[in-house]
Amino acid sequence: QVYLVESGGGLVQPGGSLRLSCVAAKSSLDYYAVGWFRQVPGEEREGVSCIRSSGGAAHYADPAKGRFTISRDNAKNTVYLEMKDLKPEDTAVYYCAADEDYVLMYGCTTLAGRSRISSWGRGTQVTVSS
Repeated sequence: QVYLVESGGGLVQPGGSLRLSCVAAKSSLDYYAVGWFRQVPGEEREGVSCIRSSGGAAHYADPAKGRFTISRDNAKNTVYLEMKDLKPEDTAVYYCAADEDYVLMYGCTTLAGRSRISSWGRGTQVTVSS
């Protein structure tokens, strides 16, 4: 397992931007795929965006396409989620997760796969409101 810590959440007005960070403490992220997920009370946690250990093409859920960008800086042991043009429906707790490529990427797109992901952060709240 990897110990993950998220930061960067907060209150932002509609149309605003935020950058979330996910740092791995005590271990390296080099060999892990990393993803961002979000959850609102009463709903299932959903995948937002995920990136493989090698970087390259990332996966984005439909609500994130064109507005969010995931990136990784292995030298800093950090994965970022740049969010632009935020909308009230983006309000949620955002979680960072890490696992082997095939586990994380499967969990990024399927609810059944999500339960197999072994490492999760505690989340950071994002609230989009005027």
